[in-house]
Amino acid sequence: MAYDLNLASRMQKLVQTEKGFTAKAMFGGVAYLINGNMACGVHGDNMIARVGPEEYASAITEPFVTVFDMSGKPMKGWIMVKPEGVSSDAELRKWVEKGVKFALTLPAK
Repeated sequence: MAYDLNLASRMQKLVQTEKGFTAKAMFGGVAYLINGNMACGVHGDNMIARVGPEEYASAITEPFVTVFDMSGKPMKGWIMVKPEGVSSDAELRKWVEKGVKFALTLPAK
């Protein structure tokens, strides 16, 4: 599956300076990990963010945000943001920061 390379590049620029950063092919796209834990990524034209259970309830009510569901069972604490929700650098930065913040709470893998 092809994914939005421009979105991936914009995201990587925001997250690549984090200590423990790696990029990995996942979900038919790319995932950005911090200390081995996924923070955010790209699936098709959409951004994926792992915001965690505490942020999930408010995140899912945001415009252009949907449930992240790859198998018929939504992944808890994960969201998908449509392109319209990350068209500006500020919008993208907001979601990347939420993903990084949650990934930093997890033990390193």
